[in-house]
Amino acid sequence: MLDIRLLRENPDSVKARLANRGGDHSALVDEVLSIDTARRSAETERQKLQGDRNRLSKEIGMGKKNGQDTSAIEAEVRGINARIEEIGREADEADTRQRDIMLGIPNLPHEACPVGHSAEENPEVRVWGEAPKYDFQPKDHTALGQSLGILDFEAGTKITGSAFAVYRGAGARLERSLINFLLDLHSTQHGYTEVNVPHLVRPECLVGTGQLPKFGDQVYHSPTDDLYLIPTAEVPVTNLHREEIVKLEQLPIQYVGYTPCFRREAGSAGLGTRGLIRMHQFDKVELVKITTPETSMDELEKLTANAEKVLQILGLHYRVIELCTGDIGFGSAKTYDIEVWAPGQGSYLEVSSCSNFGDYQARRMALRYKDEDGKNRFCHTLNGSGTALARLFVALVETYQQADGTIAIPEPLRPYFGSAQIG
Repeated sequence: MLDIRLLRENPDSVKARLANRGGDHSALVDEVLSIDTARRSAETERQKLQGDRNRLSKEIGMGKKNGQDTSAIEAEVRGINARIEEIGREADEADTRQRDIMLGIPNLPHEACPVGHSAEENPEVRVWGEAPKYDFQPKDHTALGQSLGILDFEAGTKITGSAFAVYRGAGARLERSLINFLLDLHSTQHGYTEVNVPHLVRPECLVGTGQLPKFGDQVYHSPTDDLYLIPTAEVPVTNLHREEIVKLEQLPIQYVGYTPCFRREAGSAGLGTRGLIRMHQFDKVELVKITTPETSMDELEKLTANAEKVLQILGLHYRVIELCTGDIGFGSAKTYDIEVWAPGQGSYLEVSSCSNFGDYQARRMALRYKDEDGKNRFCHTLNGSGTALARLFVALVETYQQADGTIAIPEPLRPYFGSAQIG
């Protein structure tokens, strides 16, 4: 959520930066400011009325002490009380309305965020490695999964529906091996504290990280107890410190957690969504950082490097792109996408999106820290996949497929998997 003071003091600047995202958010900004002006005017009136009430109450006290008839003054005080109560009700309604609108306004892109209209304008930041070459026609993971018996999409559809899958045998073991490898890497080498969090959250947690109300149609909801299946571990992990004032010496706080993730959106049918690439349920190891404003951009670079290290260790070719203003996520101020090469697809797949949200999420969840001067300030929050398992699985099996139909296991993963190959 944006700082209301920023909207009051620099509305034109806010509108201009939001316009870089695409779409017109000017009407929302104007509505917030209109409500804010009315609220502040009502508060001024309330304070004046409270002063009048205090003065009249003293007059009533003095009048009664002197035996005077104070009924007219008492009637005036009752009228003032009624008006104060009315203003209170109006203020509560305005507060709710203003907050609802503010929750629908996206974050301001960082000044360093490249300006652009769509994903086609995202600049490439760097490339690591080279795409592998084969002396045979590489298969995609669906064909490999079927021939080796490690992926079963028909069973997933039978049990639940489309965009669900069952991992079998070595496929299930490979998925588990990747999860353990990622958790160990980030917790023992990159300084993250491992956490195991609930997979169901209260709605305020989704509001805190920006999924609600904007993306309410993309999350699975249990109305009986008003709980939501998490779309990413970002939600419960970042909310570990909601409504807290953390100590300066605690920062940066760094968490890593594995969870399954659940999302309604699964894209349309076709080559780009075949197999594991876009699922309703998928595994992810998430990295979360809580920092000071002064260090958050440096921490974003470190977080991105931590996610990249996964692909480097596994020997997977990838590139890093920076999202332009027209492609950046709703709550993000600056984002790098890491895209791994999948030979069977003949394309790059986003395997991690590393974002700095500034104080946007922290304001929504009242997450603050006490600075050196003893002043409470909003933290900055960051997160990124470290990495998304389904697409990492895809890239790995497609990259390391052999001419005889087997899949080689990269050396660093063999202690987890327990074998040098599948098949």
